[in-house]
Amino acid sequence: MASRLDVRLDPSRRQRLEELARERGVPISVLIRNLIDDAYDGVVLERRRRAVKRLVDLEVEKPPDPGMLSREMEESHEPGGLY
Repeated sequence: MASRLDVRLDPSRRQRLEELARERGVPISVLIRNLIDDAYDGVVLERRRRAVKRLVDLEVEKPPDPGMLSREMEESHEPGGLY
């Protein structure tokens, strides 16, 4: 269910909103929802970029091939000993 939010705007910002809404051919309420969604998507994208950068900065060794890792584990442990 949608909730109501009252926002007070100075005349200049109100005029900008109306202009954007006309340009996009949507009501102001739809425009505002779209702007909020776009801003939120931008924040989420930036969070993901920072997380990727932190992961890259960890300089973690590339994990071995799963098949090779399985063979190494079998060689170093008794077969069936993991179950």
